[in-house]
Amino acid sequence: MASSVQNSRISSPGYCACCRTCNMWCWKGFKWLPVSFIVSIITWSYYAYVIQLCIFTIQSTVQQWIYLVLYHILLIMFVWSYWKTIFAEIEPIPEKYKLPEAELEKMLSAESEDSQRTILENFAKDLPIVTRTMSGSIRYCNRCVLVKPDRAHHCSICARCVLKMDHHCPWVNNCVCFHNYKFFMLFLGYALLYCLFVMATCLPYFIRLWKMYEEYKHAHCDLILESGAYTKICVDMINGDFGTATSSGRYHIIFAFFVSLMFAISLGSLFGYHCYLVVNNRTTLDMLINNRRLNTHGGSFIRIMLKNLVHEAFRAPMFRGGADKNGFSIGAFKNFKEVFGNSPNLWLVPVFTSLGDGCEYPVRREHQLQTFTSPQDTHGYESMGITRSSVEMARETERWRLCPRKGRTVPQIV
Repeated sequence: MASSVQNSRISSPGYCACCRTCNMWCWKGFKWLPVSFIVSIITWSYYAYVIQLCIFTIQSTVQQWIYLVLYHILLIMFVWSYWKTIFAEIEPIPEKYKLPEAELEKMLSAESEDSQRTILENFAKDLPIVTRTMSGSIRYCNRCVLVKPDRAHHCSICARCVLKMDHHCPWVNNCVCFHNYKFFMLFLGYALLYCLFVMATCLPYFIRLWKMYEEYKHAHCDLILESGAYTKICVDMINGDFGTATSSGRYHIIFAFFVSLMFAISLGSLFGYHCYLVVNNRTTLDMLINNRRLNTHGGSFIRIMLKNLVHEAFRAPMFRGGADKNGFSIGAFKNFKEVFGNSPNLWLVPVFTSLGDGCEYPVRREHQLQTFTSPQDTHGYESMGITRSSVEMARETERWRLCPRKGRTVPQIV
């Protein structure tokens, strides 16, 4: 009895480790299911479009070649962008943002939150960060043990902090962030064009099959075929004008039309939403709904909720001078170049051309007083001309603190 208990005690840690390993691999495999679903849809659509439509259905050789060339161009760009979005290397937060062991020991031994805030403020005073928490303190991740750079957030699925995190997308099994946001935008754009092209080229054959079906029902061919009789009219209707395509092949074409229509609707709304984010230099996390005023009572709940949806749909970045949802917006075209780069020849190609290093971003003029970027380290932002040296910033910050402009709140330097 004692030996069995002892054996169970000895084998228990190994058994738990085995279970953890098994669960980890099962979770990793589960996360790839949405990607596998998208890949299977793309593979089937290739068969339906190239084999059933272009080869077996379309009779004109010129039309076949035009459709095939355009289709493969869109397919290559679509798959290339999708691949880059999935397998883009998400670089870790730079070491200078990580709390040293000595500072971490001070944090753990601090007796109050004010002491912890002071330790973080002293550590982050030379870091190029301009945003704060809602309470005005340094943005700190206790899981990764680091000070968060501007626009960085912790992803619970990836279990790490990610630079300029937009969201974690299960369809790419990756975080959409600074390192692959351009790829993600191109993926949405090319996927939308791919679906619209397939839908537009399948539409004439969908209409033709629908008309054939109406004539088929009008001639009561279904009743005639059930009785075992095959008239020439019904046989001609069944064959129709679909080249050498079989009956099942026709339904591949019809199904391809409806699938592309369905995906085009969802992709169109998502692509339009992210175009809005790019033009305004925001992220999905900046667009989260603020629910602070939703705990109301009575019949005014719906009215307050709709008001919040329309007027308070932004969780604005917090600066020293207060929250500003447009704090990182520097103009529509400059916002666009921040994601797609300065070279127009590469805007539509899935290669990395985004400006900056993911840690520092140009801000609106009223927040420039807190930027730390030096002229020799602009990371591609020199053409935007809105950053100044840290010495000049410190002088103007002190002057602003002592002599605030009229109608402006004095920033709380903590």
